[in-house]
Amino acid sequence: MTNANEKRLLRVLDHIHDNPAGDLSLDALSDLAAMSRFHWHRVFRAMTGETLAQAVRRIRMQRASYLLAMTEDPLPAIAAAVGMENVQSFNRCFTEAFLMSPAAFRKRGELRPFVRHFPPRRSPMHPITIRTEAPIRLAALPHRGAYFEISRAFQKLSAVMASRDLFRSAGRMIGVFCDDPQSVAEADLRSRAGFEVKSQADLSAPLEEVTLPGGRQAVLTYKGPYAGLPAAYDELFGIWLPQSGEEPADSPSFEVYLNTPMDTAPEDLITELHLPLKG
Repeated sequence: MTNANEKRLLRVLDHIHDNPAGDLSLDALSDLAAMSRFHWHRVFRAMTGETLAQAVRRIRMQRASYLLAMTEDPLPAIAAAVGMENVQSFNRCFTEAFLMSPAAFRKRGELRPFVRHFPPRRSPMHPITIRTEAPIRLAALPHRGAYFEISRAFQKLSAVMASRDLFRSAGRMIGVFCDDPQSVAEADLRSRAGFEVKSQADLSAPLEEVTLPGGRQAVLTYKGPYAGLPAAYDELFGIWLPQSGEEPADSPSFEVYLNTPMDTAPEDLITELHLPLKG
């Protein structure tokens, strides 16, 4: 773990403990970490093994357990003290965390260490290099919804490009993913299906012209079926990034598909995961 990421992690955890009734939204905690909401959520989850929302809920219930055991405050006051105005929701969350109701916990009068065991670290299984890349100009179509359904956008994009004879100047096939699926509802996930375009081309609607910024990028080369990509992202964000001394830039990750399932066996598919870096 780099010193910078360690400081971010501790700063965010301290803030949650100190402000259980405050604004502990993803946006607020990402601002506190001084990292984009997309990257910070993925870094936090990969480093700790839990999402920010799970960490907030766990710490709030830990505080509630202390108040139940050490004070005589009524349940509505305790719920409000940990940022939950709805007592029914508080009862449900507390019962899920401690396997007993707040009233039963108070009757026992015990305190417990409520510490999550962090996962052991291992070495990345896939090769990761740092490369300096030129900006990439894309002909793209937007997709909203589950990331695995982006093939629909690629099929539509291919049809438009074929009708305009754009494949003669097209390069790599690239998917750009703008949200973290662990923090954004599946129906609201935003992505773009794109083909690299290296010369003048008709990119009028419904196509979008998108330019991915150049610069330093961490590139993980993954070989295998697309179903294994989420685990590869966890390697990149949770193992390599904390150990690298690098910080992600405020721009989305993207995938470069070096071959296609149309003529390649799943175990031989090669995908590059690109993480833009600062500096």
